[in-house]
Amino acid sequence: MAELPNAHDLGAIDEPVLVFGGPYGNLEATQALIAEGRRRSIAPARMICTGDVVAYCADPQATVDLIRHAGIPVVMGNCEKSLAMGAQDCGCGFAPGSACDLLSAQWFRCAERDLDQHSRAWMGTRPRALTFELGRPASARRPWRRRADQPICLCRQPSRRETGGARPGGVPMASSVAIAACPSPRSWMAGFGTTLGWWACQPMMGHRGAWYSVLTPRPGDVRIEHLSLRYHHEATAAKMHERGYPTGYVNAICDGLWPICDILLDSDRQSRGRPIAETMVTR
Repeated sequence: MAELPNAHDLGAIDEPVLVFGGPYGNLEATQALIAEGRRRSIAPARMICTGDVVAYCADPQATVDLIRHAGIPVVMGNCEKSLAMGAQDCGCGFAPGSACDLLSAQWFRCAERDLDQHSRAWMGTRPRALTFELGRPASARRPWRRRADQPICLCRQPSRRETGGARPGGVPMASSVAIAACPSPRSWMAGFGTTLGWWACQPMMGHRGAWYSVLTPRPGDVRIEHLSLRYHHEATAAKMHERGYPTGYVNAICDGLWPICDILLDSDRQSRGRPIAETMVTR
């Protein structure tokens, strides 16, 4: 596999891996997710966060503290990068004056207000990619012929700002897992590797809970499960309202509908309001 800048290798893993993205300062969802990992006997070192620990919800500091204390590996997202650098906004590259731009500016100011310097410094040291080997090779003589033997890379797609305003596309390499903002759990193939998309700890498509994925190695393949997680969303919404976070995001926690559709794919926009189901695929 080609070498990635600022990548951290987790080594060989022979047990299930839990992957989640976008905690977004949602403390209740993150607490519930860690409890779910404990219930499944998945240690924090095998619970991988794909970035954006802080964003739309009201507990940026407590969520960072929880994930750091637990020892969960975290990929640097655009929110970590922007807050660590002292940027003026979240770095999402939304069109100036758009609904997304105006709403994101509000949560970004709240996060700047509530986050301490130690957390910002920690964000600045997160790797841009995490790699690991999942499961033992089925054939030592032909390790690249079996998809389950591919080294897996978790990394972030570039933001639209970094791509000159274009929607991020493609993956950085074959046998990689590229993380992008997707409103429903999904998986697909890229090259000879597995590409996955997760969006967890935020509501989407009428679902008032969170989403996460579990990758389980099996002889010759990997089982991928996209799973839902219920948590105390009423407490999350109440704190967001009390601490001055945008009303659109507060409502999204309560009704499970993302407030802005202009950044969604056409297929996801057309599916807005239709609850999505848990899925399982084998690669």
